[in-house]
Amino acid sequence: MELTLSQGLLMALVGFVCSFDQQTEALYWFRPIVAAFFTGIVLGDVQLGIACGAVSELAYLGLTMVGGNVPPDPLFAGVMTVVIAYTTGQSAEAALGLSYPFALLAQAVGILFYTVYSFVPERLDGYAKAADERGFARFLISTAIVKSLVFALLLFLCTYALQGPIQSFVSAFPTWVIHGFEVAGGVLPAVGLGMLLITMLKKETYPYLFLGFLMATFLVMPNVLPVAIAGAAIAAINYAYEKRMDGASKSASMSAAEGDESNGI
Repeated sequence: MELTLSQGLLMALVGFVCSFDQQTEALYWFRPIVAAFFTGIVLGDVQLGIACGAVSELAYLGLTMVGGNVPPDPLFAGVMTVVIAYTTGQSAEAALGLSYPFALLAQAVGILFYTVYSFVPERLDGYAKAADERGFARFLISTAIVKSLVFALLLFLCTYALQGPIQSFVSAFPTWVIHGFEVAGGVLPAVGLGMLLITMLKKETYPYLFLGFLMATFLVMPNVLPVAIAGAAIAAINYAYEKRMDGASKSASMSAAEGDESNGI
């Protein structure tokens, strides 16, 4: 199937909005599962968008920017996984493997912007010293808009203008290569979860990991939704307990301070 011009323009709009959100991290619309969902709506196949978004989100779940390390772009990974699966008829797993070069392309463009925008913090410091709130906000938003426009144009070219070459490129692969991409796409979500566990796993969280593993492995469940609900309930209980303990600690500190004042200390 092919994208129409209107769909290509809508994809550019999705790229602009999600890229702007990627810089502000306000709504997390740049995450693959959300961007793929929007792409599925534009292409008229929401089910495909959700399926591709799920595998791409799991694959890029543990990839975060640490210091100067810029990971492959998750936004482009999610969108291009849906577009490749839609235009070539490949499975979500195979499309995930084929979308990796586009994620690397967006990564390179992002690094270029980080380099070019090296002057931005200094300019913002100048606005802050002058207490120019409007100038600060205007300059910050304008730089984000410029980057979002470039990403929107890049996404339009990758999804609409280059869909013919992409189809020809994928069709040129023999069956065993496509199967290799499909296997790699099936493994990547496990790698993403493993990387996430490396960054999150601490001795305080071991019990939650073992509890989730017990539920998912030994209990008969139709999907992982019951595990997610149980995790949310445990998180709510833990949050309420910590909040109550913080309140008790503050009350004890205030009582101790009042006692010291009454003793004339």
